[in-house]
Formats: sequence, C-alpha cells, structure tokens
Amino acid sequence: MNILDQIIAHKREEIRRSQTHIPLATLQDSKHYARLCLSLVKMLKNGPTSGIIAEHKRRSPSKGMIGKGRSVTEVVKGYEEAGATAVSVLTDQHFFGGQAQDLLDARSQLSIPILRKDFIVDRYQIHEAKAWGADVILLIAEALEKGEVQELAAEANALGLEVLMEMHDETGLAKVSDDVNLIGINNRDLKTFTVDLDKSIELLNQLPDNRPAIAESGIDSPATMARLRQAGFAGFLIGETFMKTPDPGLSCKAFIEDEQNIQVP
Repeated sequence: MNILDQIIAHKREEIRRSQTHIPLATLQDSKHYARLCLSLVKMLKNGPTSGIIAEHKRRSPSKGMIGKGRSVTEVVKGYEEAGATAVSVLTDQHFFGGQAQDLLDARSQLSIPILRKDFIVDRYQIHEAKAWGADVILLIAEALEKGEVQELAAEANALGLEVLMEMHDETGLAKVSDDVNLIGINNRDLKTFTVDLDKSIELLNQLPDNRPAIAESGIDSPATMARLRQAGFAGFLIGETFMKTPDPGLSCKAFIEDEQNIQVP
C-alpha cells in the first residue's frame, strides 16, 4: 500500500475504537456542538484578507518532527495576530502527532475559522469536528468515492460546517458535490509526496468558478504564494513553512508582509 492507503486503513480502525469509547450522543452533548460555525467562504469572498490558512502541525510521514517548543495555544494565537484568515489544526495522532485536545485548545483562543485537518472517511468524524469546535472539515477526494464525498459533505453542511474538498488531479473534478463549499488543490501528491505547482495551476482553470480555491502544500515562500494568488487561488494552506521556525506566528506575519510587497508580472 502507498502511504495514503496505509493512513486510511489505520483511520478506519481508529474510528471503530473511538465510537466504542465515545458514543455519538456524547459528542452531541458537548459544549461546542450547538455553536454557530464561522464561515471561511465569507471571509475569503468579502476580504480584504491574507487568505492564509495557517496550520498547526507537529510532524509528517515525509518530514518527521516539525513543530517543537511552543504550545498549540501560543502557535494559533500568533497566527491570528499575524493576520491569518483561518487556522488549520491537524488532529491525526498516529501519523501526524495531533489530537482532539489541539483543536479544543485552538478553539478556546481564536475568533477566526478553524479547519479540522484529518483523513475523514466516516460521518462520526464530522460530529467529532463539530463537538471539538471546528468550522470547516477536509475531505480528500483520493481517499473517497464520489458517493462518499456527497454523503459526508451533506452531513457536514447539515451541522453548519463548511467543506473543503481536496484534490490533486483531474479525477477529483467529478467528485465535487453541491455541498462542497471550497475546493483545494494539493500541490503535493499524497501517494509520492512530490510537489508540482504548475500542475496545480493547470487544474485550477478547470474548477467551478463559484467556490473559493485553496492552494495546499509546498508554499515555501511569499513569491510562491504571490504566484498562486495571481493564478486565481483565494486561499493558501501553509503549515511546515511556519511550524519549522522558532516562532510560527512571527514567521506568518513576516510572510504576509513580504507577499504584499511582491509585484507579480
């Protein structure tokens, strides 16, 4: 199996255990479950905004340990103060070192939207996201069939959550449903972990034009983000670039300021 297949197989077993220990009714009784979600779509469309979805991320299968030395609350609050439009919190534990408490801690600090970044393959995880204080969930096209995307996106919208559907190539286009609110293009192939910005820009031109497009992964410089913005992306999911520095919030602030001064031909 490639790494994505390994992650999904492990995730399904993880969900089975979670449902045994924490029933759906318990999630529905949590304090955040009745909360009105913030709209990332509105923030991106109504601007002005940096468009950055700054990510809290501890490690990855390809890079190993990334974030060290600062708490979740310090990192995410630094992102908001820097001018990030939203924050992404990785909650996968086995492969990325995240946990539910990271999202709960982030929610306690932030007044901007939070994306739950995980490998969502079951409706139970959507209710987890709602209970933990998320505003947006991620659905990965390569990990789901078209019918699964439709079902999970509809479930999320019914709970007030927005849906970011991520794709890497043209096969994801057919999986976009009416309940998908934002479309992400991952510059990194989740099967090989190679990055190709040119391919992402080509794919952008094939997306429906009524939903904000988010560029994901491999955005390692303000010049790269400026190029992607010029191409038509409204949002930019950035994690490792900030998390590998001593102060992710200050790095995010400098990144935003530098990008504003770049003139793209």
